[in-house]
Amino acid sequence: MNARRRFGFDVPLLAVTLLLVVLGVFFVFSSSSFMAREKYDQSFHFMAQQVVGAAAGLVLIAFLVSVKKSFFLQPAFVYGLLGLTVFLLMLCLAMPTVARTNRWVSLMGIRFQPSELAKISLILFLATYIESKKDKLNEKKTLAVPLIVLIVTVVLVLLEPDFGTAVLLAVLAAMMLYIGGVKVRYFAGAGVLFAALFGFYLFQADYRVERLQGFFSAQKDVLGSGYQVDQSKLALGSGGLVGAGLGQSSQKLYFLPFAHTDFIFAILGEETGLLGTLFTLGLYLFFLWRGVKIALAAPNPTYKMIAAGVTLAVVAQALMNMSIVLGLGPAKGTPLPLLSYGRSSLICTLAAIGLLLHISQKKGDTGGTVRI
Repeated sequence: MNARRRFGFDVPLLAVTLLLVVLGVFFVFSSSSFMAREKYDQSFHFMAQQVVGAAAGLVLIAFLVSVKKSFFLQPAFVYGLLGLTVFLLMLCLAMPTVARTNRWVSLMGIRFQPSELAKISLILFLATYIESKKDKLNEKKTLAVPLIVLIVTVVLVLLEPDFGTAVLLAVLAAMMLYIGGVKVRYFAGAGVLFAALFGFYLFQADYRVERLQGFFSAQKDVLGSGYQVDQSKLALGSGGLVGAGLGQSSQKLYFLPFAHTDFIFAILGEETGLLGTLFTLGLYLFFLWRGVKIALAAPNPTYKMIAAGVTLAVVAQALMNMSIVLGLGPAKGTPLPLLSYGRSSLICTLAAIGLLLHISQKKGDTGGTVRI
C-alpha cells in the first residue's frame, strides 16, 4: 500500500512551472502585440488566449494534486483516453485546413490540437501496459501491441502534418520501453521501420525537403529556405549579453515568422540577451532535475515510468525547440513548452505536470531509493 502526503507535492517543481508560465504569458504578449494590434485591433489578443489556457491548466493541476486516488492508472481511463485521442486525430483529417494543415479539431468555436493529448495518452498507456506485461515483456507478441499503437498514432500525426511531434512521440515511446526493460535488440528493427517511415514522409512534400536543405545550407538561401533560421539567429545575436530590453525586439515586427509560437525563444533572447536564454535553459534543466528525482523516489514502477515520461516529454521538446531556434536542427514547427503561444499545448503540458506533482505526493517503501 502506498500512502499519500496530502499537499506534499514537489513545491520546487510547481514553482519552476509557474515561473515558466509567467514568462510565457509575458513573451507571448511581447512577441505578438504588434501583430495582434494589426490583425485584431487588440494588442492583448494572444496574451488573453494564453492566460485562458494557463488558467485551465492550473485548474487541472489543482485537481490532480488534490485527488486522493490515482484514477489515471485505471484501465478504463487509460484505454478510454487512448481511444479518444486516436478518434480526435482521425477527426482532424476531416476538419477544414488551417495554414495548410489539419492539426486542430474545431467545435463550437473552440480549437483543440489532439497531438498534444497524444503525449499524455501514450505515456499512460505505455507505463500501465509495460507494468501489466512485465513477466513477458520481451516476447514479440507482447511488444506488437505498443508497436501497433505507436505506428497508428505517429502516422495520424504525420498526416496532419506535424513532423516534429511525430518524432517526439517515437523518441518518447522508445525511451519509456527502454526504461521499462525492453531489450536493446528489439530497438534495431523498430528503428529501421520508423526511419523508413519518417524518410518516406519527409520526401513526400517539397517544402519539407527545402527545410532540410535550408538546414544544411542556410547561408546559401537566406531569403528562401534559410530565411526563418537566419532571422532567428539575427534576433539572438542582436540581444548580446543583456538584451535590447523587455518589449524592445525588432524581429517581432514581421521579420521573424511565428515569433510568438515556434520561435518565441529567439524573441526572448533578443530582449534579454545571453543571460536570459541561459536562465531559461536553466529553468528547464531544473525541471529535469526535479522530474528525475520524483521518478527515482516513486513507490512503484508505473509511477516511475509516468514521471520519467512526463519529464522527458517536456524537457526533450524544450531542447528540440531551442536547437531549431539556434539553427542546430531543421525547422519542424515544435513549440517551446509552457512559453510558446498555444492553448492546447499549454493545457496538456500543465495537465501532464499535474500528473507529475500527483506522483510526487506518493510515498511507500523507499528502501534502496536513489536520492539526488
